[in-house]
Amino acid sequence: MTATTSAQKLSLFALTGMVVGSMVGSGIFSLPRTFGTATGPFGAILAWCIAGGGMYTMARVFQSLAERKPGLDAGVYAYAKEGFGDYPGFLSALGYWMGSCIGNVSYWVLIKSTLGAFFPVFGDGNTVIAIVVASIGIWLFHFMILRGVQQAAAINTIVTIAKIVPILIFIAILIFAFKADLFRANFWGGEGMPDTGLFEQIRATMLVTVFVFLGIEGASVYSRYAKERSDVGAATIMGFLVVTSLMVLVTLLPYAVLPRAEIADMRQPSMATVLEAVVGHWGAVFVSIGLLVSVLGAYLAWSLICAEVLSAAGRTRDMPRVFGTENANKVPAAALWLTNIVVQLFVISTYWSRDAFSLMLNLTSVMNLIPFFLVAAYGLLLVKRGETYEKSAGEHRRDLIFTGIAVIYTLFLIYAAGTKYLLLSALLYVPGTALYVWARLQQKARVFTPVEWGIFIVAAIGAAVGIHGLATGYITI
Repeated sequence: MTATTSAQKLSLFALTGMVVGSMVGSGIFSLPRTFGTATGPFGAILAWCIAGGGMYTMARVFQSLAERKPGLDAGVYAYAKEGFGDYPGFLSALGYWMGSCIGNVSYWVLIKSTLGAFFPVFGDGNTVIAIVVASIGIWLFHFMILRGVQQAAAINTIVTIAKIVPILIFIAILIFAFKADLFRANFWGGEGMPDTGLFEQIRATMLVTVFVFLGIEGASVYSRYAKERSDVGAATIMGFLVVTSLMVLVTLLPYAVLPRAEIADMRQPSMATVLEAVVGHWGAVFVSIGLLVSVLGAYLAWSLICAEVLSAAGRTRDMPRVFGTENANKVPAAALWLTNIVVQLFVISTYWSRDAFSLMLNLTSVMNLIPFFLVAAYGLLLVKRGETYEKSAGEHRRDLIFTGIAVIYTLFLIYAAGTKYLLLSALLYVPGTALYVWARLQQKARVFTPVEWGIFIVAAIGAAVGIHGLATGYITI
């Protein structure tokens, strides 16, 4: 493993910027319509309590593991391998990496959809012109990142500050325009909306909450670049609190300025449409500019994270060793190349999708559920064993509660994802296993244990069912 020099180390502020920059991307700009379609303010409040509480416990798990297992770098992948073995660890790395790649595709789709409101040639982000322009953007970012991680992280910090400003102004304007009577009328569901049970309303919001919370682990993934190990946990909690506050306000305030039925029928990015309804056309332009800055900044952060996860697995030989190599600027170049090739292929595939943004958003979320579950389960396993808790009984009890809730929460998310997206995820996990086989053959090691064979067979059955569903029209994209 190549040593990381002090010149490349990231401060607490920069690490927090990585978390905020990773989390504040395209998702926050789509929240008004997404929640408006699913539920009213009451259901939204309950959904954010569940999502915020669940993700807070995940943040605490990441914080605890960063402090108790400082030798495990690239958190999400490393914790799964340490706790459950080689193949589950590989699946965690593959799922997190693949989900992050798909998330990057969603950014390009939303950028082009935003431009489509002003330039019809971009349509909903999946026209030929939109795909060509997105492809140019992918490779421009690629070659910029190849110049160095430190430079890219510095740019990310600046962009993070710039993109928060439009969101704060949106919140301030809607607070000023707040209509209590309208908020009360929408509170229990509003008029002209389907009469859906509260549980189903909340369940319908869970995948988007996963999507907007992705990035909470950004500091953990980049832990090997931290100046102080304690900064990893602090950056995680600080980033979580800042972004959660913004997302809750962006979700709830539109109910106080427009009827829910009108919010649910808006074009994405719905934050721009909401502000346009309140202040006029300049509001849509203003938010759209903010979105472009935000999404491009998030794309930069996630490009770094994608390459780092794949590189970490390559350095430990759990992915083919070529992906663990670095160029002269200490950038995992091979990992970055494969990442952007995958992103490019998915961008091209959006041409055949009816709702490319929603598909990419939901698929990104579901690909991250297994990695998050394995991290929570490893945290619980550590607590149950009492490992690293020999002299801290109080912390042991506290972490038992946090890790227990995190495991229950991630299992609920897997249930809430639904059969369709779980089967689609299997379609990515199974062929991706070829990278694991390649790495094991390089090491001249046994490919699967009996238990790992069982895991692979279950995934292969899921993939076969998914292919059949696509072929028969049971599953649509």
